[in-house]
Order: sequence, then C-alpha cells, then structure tokens
Amino acid sequence: MSWNDYYRRRDILDTILRRARRNPGTPLHLSDIPDAIDEFGTEENLLLALHYRWQQALSGRLRAEVGGPEDSADLPGGRDADHVEAVSRAWRKTSSDHATLRAVLDAHLDDHSALRRAHEAQLRMLAVTAGLAEPGEPADEVTQIGNTLVGLIRTRASELGAPPRNPVSQLLRKLAPAG
Repeated sequence: MSWNDYYRRRDILDTILRRARRNPGTPLHLSDIPDAIDEFGTEENLLLALHYRWQQALSGRLRAEVGGPEDSADLPGGRDADHVEAVSRAWRKTSSDHATLRAVLDAHLDDHSALRRAHEAQLRMLAVTAGLAEPGEPADEVTQIGNTLVGLIRTRASELGAPPRNPVSQLLRKLAPAG
C-alpha cells in the first residue's frame, strides 16, 4: 500500500464517520462515497478497517494506562496497580474520544461475522489485560468476562453523579451464580 492509498482509505473512513454522526446505525452506503467500493469492496471490509482504527486507539490508550511487563516498575504502585481500573479508564477515554466510531461499530456488530469475531477478540484482550482472565482459559468464558467488563464500564460511565464503585466487585457479582 502506498502513502496515497493510505491517505485515500483514511479519507474514506473519515467521511463515513462524519456522515454517521447523526445516525450511526444507518447502513454505510459505500456507493455514495467516491472510491469507497474500489478501496474496501464491501461494507464488512470497511467495518473491519474501522474496527482496526478503534483497536489502534484503544491499544495505545491501554499501553499508556497499563504499560507492558517491562514497565511495571515505573507504574504508580508497581505490580500492585489496579489493572481493572486502568483498563476501564482506557476504554472510557477511547470511547469518549471516538464516540461516533464506537457507535458505528456497535450498531453493526450483529450484521457481520468477521466484525463480531474481531470484537470478541478485543473483549478477550481486555479481560486478560485487566487481570480477570488468563490467556489459556476457554475463549468463550474469557469473551464473556470481557463482555461483562465492558458492560460494567459503560454502565459506570453513564451513571452521572453516582459514587464510584469497584468494577472488580461488580464483575464478580455478575459472574457469581444466582442462588
């Protein structure tokens, strides 16, 4: 891919997001945007490119919040850092900065299996990064943990004025069998 191709694809994605601001759930009319069909071919490919953009933004924010294993000594609190809270902050900030992008992806999750698989992989990454799951655990369980975590993050973000609650205890309550 040349730089010209990169900029053309970026401009198409920006146009899609500008048009989606009013109603993110509407179909993404590639035929209405010059070169969109030539560059992406299908709505699914365009959505995967948008997901990649989201993943890059979220990964960068996670790296800044959580750091890598080599950075653990430099984090406030060292290895005792609250990774659930760090992942929550990263997701909320990325979601706030890229609200239309997140809304478009959410609106089309059930329309395309490849987008759904990419989203589920991201949920697993969040669960593992938060320290709520291990990489070797069954994928469907880790996906559910990640889904619950994101649900809690969204709920907490929408509770204006509510006192902050510990997301780990919220998650444990959701995952505990009802008795």
